[in-house]
Amino acid sequence: MWTRAELKARGKAAFMRNYVACVVVAVLAALFTGGSLSGGTNFRFNEYESVQDYMGNTYDYSTDGELEDFMEDFTGQMPESRLWRALIGWLGIWIIILGFIGIIVKIFVGNVLELGSARFFILNQTGKPGVSTILDGFKSGHYGNIVWVMFLRGLFIGLWSLLFVIPGIIKAYEYMMVPYILAENPGMDRREVFKISRQMMNGQKWAAFVMELSFLGWYLLGAICGLVSLFFTNPYREATFAELYSYNKMTAFQQGYIR
Repeated sequence: MWTRAELKARGKAAFMRNYVACVVVAVLAALFTGGSLSGGTNFRFNEYESVQDYMGNTYDYSTDGELEDFMEDFTGQMPESRLWRALIGWLGIWIIILGFIGIIVKIFVGNVLELGSARFFILNQTGKPGVSTILDGFKSGHYGNIVWVMFLRGLFIGLWSLLFVIPGIIKAYEYMMVPYILAENPGMDRREVFKISRQMMNGQKWAAFVMELSFLGWYLLGAICGLVSLFFTNPYREATFAELYSYNKMTAFQQGYIR
């Protein structure tokens, strides 16, 4: 069984050997996949019906006219004009449009770059791949399959997250190996990809979660100074989890469920 210290040491060594390329790839992956440049995994719980401002006043959003009430307290005057309401309406429409565009970019570009990043860090263990490796998913000849499998991974995790969040976190670790498997086998059937990922992570989900937590100090430092995450934490983490995949792949060959 692997140890955190071993995987992190190997990941760090591989990262530092090809430092600039690792940093650039990690930044590109974070920008297009919705990852945080400050490091860490962000779980957000939007279960509140009110918000509290910096003065301690609570605004209840469970009744009609909540926006007007908030603006009246915040600005000291109630906006009555039709122009104001039209501006608010157009702002809402643009937020929806931009959100939809973001989802499309995530599905058709971000997920493919995530796979390319996984491939880069796999190759980086034994060589010095170039930044262009992150584009390999687009050039693989299996772009459609990559988009479909990665979309299903996100969909499954999202649906499981509806069950009090915890099942979604478990599924996220169960499917953690999907981008790595697909990076080396872009034409593989999605059932086989998910099956192999589940087998690889069987009995390892908690250990992988604890390894994620071992980066907590770096994430906190990155929250204070984003440059730390940009130039160290993100590529260090990516290189470490690529080492986990390589270990799991070796184990899978030994156990015979991949050939």
